[in-house]
Amino acid sequence: MKVLVEVASKKISRYVDSCDALLLGLEKFSVLNSVTFSLDEIENIVKSYPDLEIFVKVDKNIFNDEIDEIRHVLERLEQMSIRGVFFYDLALLEFKQELNLSLDFAWSQTHMVTNFRTCDYYFKQGVSYALLSKEITLDEILDICHQSKIKTIVEVVSLPSLGYSRRKLVSNYYEDSGSVGPSTLSLLEKITNKHYLVKEEDNGCGFLLDEVLNGTGVISSLYQAGVCYVLLREEGIDDFLELASDTKKYIAGKCLDTKYVEKYKKLGDSTGFFFQKTIYRVKK
Repeated sequence: MKVLVEVASKKISRYVDSCDALLLGLEKFSVLNSVTFSLDEIENIVKSYPDLEIFVKVDKNIFNDEIDEIRHVLERLEQMSIRGVFFYDLALLEFKQELNLSLDFAWSQTHMVTNFRTCDYYFKQGVSYALLSKEITLDEILDICHQSKIKTIVEVVSLPSLGYSRRKLVSNYYEDSGSVGPSTLSLLEKITNKHYLVKEEDNGCGFLLDEVLNGTGVISSLYQAGVCYVLLREEGIDDFLELASDTKKYIAGKCLDTKYVEKYKKLGDSTGFFFQKTIYRVKK
């Protein structure tokens, strides 16, 4: 199992010793990024850091007027020695097959990646990896690992994303209220009494839980189940490089260091859905 880091800085040298792989958002074609990279920048990173595995996020909905450009993007990425492409829109999978690309793809459809049968379907379509949904339990994750042939990626530390809209909701809010302000808003949701971030960018508006998902305590179980990568997202996480480096050492030592788990209890006690099932009930 390896450590995959979604970066929040273009200074790639700072990550070299603390992880095995990087996840880079492609400018214009990815969402909820702290920073994005052009194709030329990605190519330069691949050449400059040959020991780092590079994944590229191409995880936005593709529109008709972008089809020719996205074909060109995939053909450029095909020429680079990257590990894989995170995709959301199924058009990318169609283009992979149409262009006969050898690029490895990672299915990254947020809340959709929930069961081994669908993972196996995408595996048969030529998809190598699946970023599993944050809304399933640890037991359900382990079930996918044991029953599917696809290589699994599990997000373990982040400010979890909850959804994404093509609408410019923050701008609309300011326009309706006749005010101006930052592109990111912090909101208190009254029913759950939790704080959320609403973050507007060029491709739309994303929603993040303003609370750190702390999955450090489940890494040992993920290792035993054969998970391929654990994903750490840097945005909003204090002392992130130390965390990434310690996680890499923890895995290299085969997850036996109890001091690691104790140390990172400081990230908080929010374990998301790892131990909490999602149950839908009809309201009476």
